[in-house]
Amino acid sequence: MPISNRLVYPRTHRFLIPVMGTGHSIDTPLRVARWGISSVISLVDDVMIEQVHRLHCQRRGLEFQAVSPREPKARAERIRRYLDFLFDQVQAQMADLKAQPFAPGSDKTRWFELLPESSPLKAEYRAVLKMDQGASRDLAEADLTAKMEPGSIDANIMTKLDRRPVGPDGALSDPRLSDAKLALEGFALSRNPGNMVFSAGINPTLYGVIEEFPDFYRQGSAEAAKGIIIKVSDFRSALTQGRFLAKKGLEIREFRIESGLNCGGHAFASDGELLGPIVDAFRRERHRLREEFGKMVKTAYQKKGLEWSDAAESHEAAVVVQGGLGNAAEQRRMIEDFGMDATGWGSPFLLVPEATPIDDKTRRMLAQAVEGDVYVADSSPLGVKFNNLRGSTADVELWKRFDEGRPGSACPKGYLVTNTEYTATPICTASKEYQTRKIEEVGGIGSPEARKIAVKECICHQLGNGATEYIRQETAKLKGESAPESRNLPVSICPGPNIVWFDRYYSLQEMIDHIYGRIPSLVPERRPHCFAAELDMYLEFFEKLCEETHPENAKDVQKLDTFRVNLAANLAWYRQWLSIRSALETENITSLREAVERAELRLLAVQEESSFGAMAGR
Repeated sequence: MPISNRLVYPRTHRFLIPVMGTGHSIDTPLRVARWGISSVISLVDDVMIEQVHRLHCQRRGLEFQAVSPREPKARAERIRRYLDFLFDQVQAQMADLKAQPFAPGSDKTRWFELLPESSPLKAEYRAVLKMDQGASRDLAEADLTAKMEPGSIDANIMTKLDRRPVGPDGALSDPRLSDAKLALEGFALSRNPGNMVFSAGINPTLYGVIEEFPDFYRQGSAEAAKGIIIKVSDFRSALTQGRFLAKKGLEIREFRIESGLNCGGHAFASDGELLGPIVDAFRRERHRLREEFGKMVKTAYQKKGLEWSDAAESHEAAVVVQGGLGNAAEQRRMIEDFGMDATGWGSPFLLVPEATPIDDKTRRMLAQAVEGDVYVADSSPLGVKFNNLRGSTADVELWKRFDEGRPGSACPKGYLVTNTEYTATPICTASKEYQTRKIEEVGGIGSPEARKIAVKECICHQLGNGATEYIRQETAKLKGESAPESRNLPVSICPGPNIVWFDRYYSLQEMIDHIYGRIPSLVPERRPHCFAAELDMYLEFFEKLCEETHPENAKDVQKLDTFRVNLAANLAWYRQWLSIRSALETENITSLREAVERAELRLLAVQEESSFGAMAGR
């Protein structure tokens, strides 16, 4: 039986590795799940998924059979096969671990030593070690071994990436064969009892497809074989999405809170709501999730004629937070002060070769990044702000093509096609086809507007190139060939700003010990608190809103005023919170006080500006 995340987190690890890019965590479960660490792969690029599947089969001497691209559901089948492979391999890894003795230096011993001190399993392990050799200890060891479990193998779908591919006849495919729906199907039909992570809001038709698969429903008193995780920005978002799914009888296994700006990938800025007050709202109100959704789920089961067990009414979703955490104090604060079940740590693991598949050139750039090298850009074709690494090979290649008069990408994969400005079927705003036409329309390559158009990167392809280059290097090693020269594929990388505080490669052991505070901190004392770093980003965002707001545009004025009011309220919350809190060891709480003061002064200055005063007074 699958064990819910609500149980896994306290029993094993209190952190997870979230999805990173399309390829930067694509085989992370193979690397870390056996240690009880949960991680998330992206389901955007099924072609790359098949490539990494082939690599690992070759590495293990297993038969591999590619899926024919002519199959109507080739995308779903590639994903299903890879998830089955991951599940089988992790199960085999766990079997090997369990077969080992409790001996110094064994991986089995390491499994328990890596656990946080708060883990019940670690407490049992410590107790067993104190027992004398004999039959009683043998029984205790066998019982403890049976309780060892892998981390969850989870998969992410960005709900808005739901392209309908164009068929051989030039017509759009059936809506049920769209990218997100086939990805969901591949996950649902796999043997993997993990969690489906949905990000970037509600897609009603996609959520409707979940109902096709019984593994997302309980079988009597047994928990659903597969779980649903929803990424949310705040408590309101959790209520909205939870209600939508509960009415279909679908339980949420976990709500995953993500900072709007202090995270990697796309940056979805809130209307001035900040992480501290957001996680506190979950601490205070999470009981409402169980009370409200339980009734809806029960009603849906009755309507569907499904067996319902009263035991299901006690189901409580886990709550996890991610977004710029960087030391053990912030880990403790989220769990001990705000009642989070676990935390997400993404960007730091980009510097852990044991955990993530990235080409060495890109990894070195990340290790060498300093403050200012990670910035929010307009490079995503989705029209959402995007975290970028200054000087990345994708960034360099983009402007090289522009300077040579050939902007735009060949669009080799087309997962982000959304624009119909010039074509009947959607194309991507990063494509050569779109940018050539658009730049010509605004006056040519030398016009002031041209660079704003050309800034869009081919991220659906280039976010996977780091993993693609890694696959090439590893394939050559398997064949006994010398390392091939780099093809200099343009690599997009989208770490969170927190990466600049980590300055070298780390072992998996080091990073885990850093998270749990078992070694001296890997980041300097001056690193700002994650709350402070996020606040500074929102203050910068507010400054840009002020610059872009025209006083005669009522809609923009209202947006700015809403942001200002929310930000002021959140600053007041921080003020009150800081007044009754002392810093934990290694927690730079002073940086938060300073960030609050900066923000308060800026808001006061804005209010005093006559132009804004006239707007706010309407």
